[in-house]
Amino acid sequence: MTETMRDYSWLAEDMHAFIEKTEAAYPPDAAEFTIAEQRAFYDRMCQLFDRPHPPGLSTEDRAIAGVPCRIYTPQGMRPGVSVLYFHGGGFVVGGLHSHDAICAELSAGAQARLIAVDYRLSPEHRHPAAYDDALAVAQAVDGPKVLAGDSAGGNLAAAVAAHLPGIAGQVLIYPGLGGTPDLPSYTRHANAPMLTLADVEFYAGIRFKDAAAQAKALADPTAAPLSASDFAHLPPTALFAAECDPLASDAVEYAARLSEAGVPASLTMEPGMVHGYLRARHMVAGAQASFARITQALAAMVTRAAGAQ
Repeated sequence: MTETMRDYSWLAEDMHAFIEKTEAAYPPDAAEFTIAEQRAFYDRMCQLFDRPHPPGLSTEDRAIAGVPCRIYTPQGMRPGVSVLYFHGGGFVVGGLHSHDAICAELSAGAQARLIAVDYRLSPEHRHPAAYDDALAVAQAVDGPKVLAGDSAGGNLAAAVAAHLPGIAGQVLIYPGLGGTPDLPSYTRHANAPMLTLADVEFYAGIRFKDAAAQAKALADPTAAPLSASDFAHLPPTALFAAECDPLASDAVEYAARLSEAGVPASLTMEPGMVHGYLRARHMVAGAQASFARITQALAAMVTRAAGAQ
């Protein structure tokens, strides 16, 4: 099947409720508004899904390598290993606030110190600003490191892992890795709820200063990790893709290239999920199950990294 899917009525009832709640705060045509308005929409939307931190978790906000970060520390954590988390938002929206509850729950669930990175956003700071910030923080954090991120953050995690030796593992959640529009999901789910192909193209255009820079980025692994020529040096990787997401094929392609290079890689294609489903983890059964699998994958990588010290 290669035609564009336009009917998503088959999605679970709780997923429809999540989509409706999201779109009430973040309209489907948000890309037509100013950047400031988009950020306001996104912040308001994220607040709707905010949750209290798990008990026993402490936080500290401080700069690492000059980049604002939030450090989550659970009681009884495995010492010595750090998880670096890069948030999604198309390189345009989001920050420490938007993914605070997600990071808190991942930290507590994996029993690991987690460092959320507030990298610079476009269009004020175009590529490679976000990548430079992500790399700088990863270089500055001592000890074993596991990288994680969703959407644009998955892109940053993969780019850093490719260019910084010694990363213990990475967990990539519906990442955008620089796939080309001829990949199946870009056509099949071009009009998916929560993220369309037009949205993907809009955010890609903002990330670079002009069309020439955007075209050049297709061959730049710091912007498009799928464009790399060698994957053999990458760390063990767990990928989680949403079935109804134009970016789903990026995870499929990346997992295949890692496996072909002999790198341990697992791919979980979450059925009936849409882009951004991490926020649905407390209201959609499928998202809750996926979040548990993501947490387990992260915990396993932390445990292996701790044991290798």
